[in-house]
Amino acid sequence: MTWSQVYDPLGNAVLSTALAALPILMLLGSLGVLRIKAHYAALLGLGTSLIGAVVVFRMPAAMILASAGYGGAYGLFPIGWIVLNVIFLYQLTNECGLFDRLRHSITGLTEDRRLQLLLVAFSFGAFIEGACGFGTPVAVTGAILIGLGFTPLSASGLSLIANTAPVAFGALGAPLIGLQGVTGLDLKQLSAMVGRQLPFFSLIVPFWLIWAFAGFRGMIEIWPAILVAGVCFAVPQFLVSNFHGPWLVDVVAAIVSIASLSFFLKFWQPKRVWRFPGETDEATEAQSHRENDKEGNQRSGEGTQSGSPSSASVPLSLRGNIFRAWMPWIILSVVVFVWGLPQTKGFLDGIAAPKIPIYGLDKLVLRVPPVVAKPTAENAVLNFNFLSASGSGILFASIIAGLAMGYSVRGLLRVYWKTLRLVSASLLPIAAMMSIGFTTRYSGMDATLGLAFAKTGFLYPFFGTMLGWLGVALTGSDTSSNVLFGSLQKITATQLGLSPTLMAAANSSGGVMGKMIDAQSIVVASTATRWYGHEGDI
Repeated sequence: MTWSQVYDPLGNAVLSTALAALPILMLLGSLGVLRIKAHYAALLGLGTSLIGAVVVFRMPAAMILASAGYGGAYGLFPIGWIVLNVIFLYQLTNECGLFDRLRHSITGLTEDRRLQLLLVAFSFGAFIEGACGFGTPVAVTGAILIGLGFTPLSASGLSLIANTAPVAFGALGAPLIGLQGVTGLDLKQLSAMVGRQLPFFSLIVPFWLIWAFAGFRGMIEIWPAILVAGVCFAVPQFLVSNFHGPWLVDVVAAIVSIASLSFFLKFWQPKRVWRFPGETDEATEAQSHRENDKEGNQRSGEGTQSGSPSSASVPLSLRGNIFRAWMPWIILSVVVFVWGLPQTKGFLDGIAAPKIPIYGLDKLVLRVPPVVAKPTAENAVLNFNFLSASGSGILFASIIAGLAMGYSVRGLLRVYWKTLRLVSASLLPIAAMMSIGFTTRYSGMDATLGLAFAKTGFLYPFFGTMLGWLGVALTGSDTSSNVLFGSLQKITATQLGLSPTLMAAANSSGGVMGKMIDAQSIVVASTATRWYGHEGDI
């Protein structure tokens, strides 16, 4: 039996809108004000949405439970599947010491601290954001900057500023995959629209980063290098997002930025080498590299235990070879690129890609006017395209890279189990956030909010973009913000005669600027830089 959504269940638009917003307010308030841990905050928001959907919006209980389960399943697959396998690859490279060599290949190019910051925080941080996302780049770049002698406050704050422009395409497109899931819009069109918006930020952010660190004069002294880093990131970001899709945007753009800036620095260096106060020669830099080499050797030694590569299978020459240091990530880029081709997806989906209708929900919920022109049944089908999923491509690339690094099958299984235990705590909030998004979508809460936002009229593009910013600032994730507000953006844009793709993309693009001040990232930064208790200062 079908059920029609009701957008003013209390007969009072203001009160109905306030109650529709309650799950989101509960989630964001518990995160941003009460500072409750993300998984508890997500469960509180989910509980509130379930109660509101049943009691206030009078959705049948079986349907609302089905929508929550559908959202949770979507959070685990494909989004959680991406996160798990990307971090698995990172763990493989970290345990055998290749990640340290990759780090040295970047930081050994220049003695100027401004250029090191540009390479590490912006270009390399964008690469980690594109490959891993979910707080990983702030932790990695913050730790590297501390190792180079940056203060905890500088390392934390600057890493957060740099980790902005790449966020919408982070974790191999996970934010846009989540956005597509709650809006039903075409993924390639969303990718292209975001790719037309963010390149402007990609040019601004590196200049702002160096200005914040070294002042205006310090920025002007190295403007050619900043321009190279920004342009060589922005142009590939536009091209890949518009002509391939969201999966490899940041990975490709960051590699081009790193390679171009590295090549440029072979022929150009600033007249004045910027160092920290009291740092007058290369001693500090040399000492830093000696300590990093020592740390890398220790990690390599640790990696030989419990089934990871032995010293015989991972010779010292491997760690000294820059190509080998980048090899796992090159493999990842190539495999995911091929995985994303329509021919590959079509072939793999032809083998096995079951589409599972959600019992008790699929085509049983009706959207009605004024949200749509005529009553429309909502689809609820879980596309379990396991073989063609991006996460499966990442797993395949990780296995190839792991074997190339010298891991045994037993070693791969050990690291995968370790990664699963590490990531499991993060999968719950992801699943719960998706459950909230799907619950508000099928119960009609998002439509109620959208109708209220539509009353802002011609100002809505401004408020809609700020809504994405607010969502990321308080949830810590562009993916979560897109899931919470994506459907609302689509509905409101339709009501106002705007492009739903434009406003859904603006939610993601606007959200990236909230990344630098969200509580989750700040906690990650303080932890990575061992500056506990100073989150307020950051």
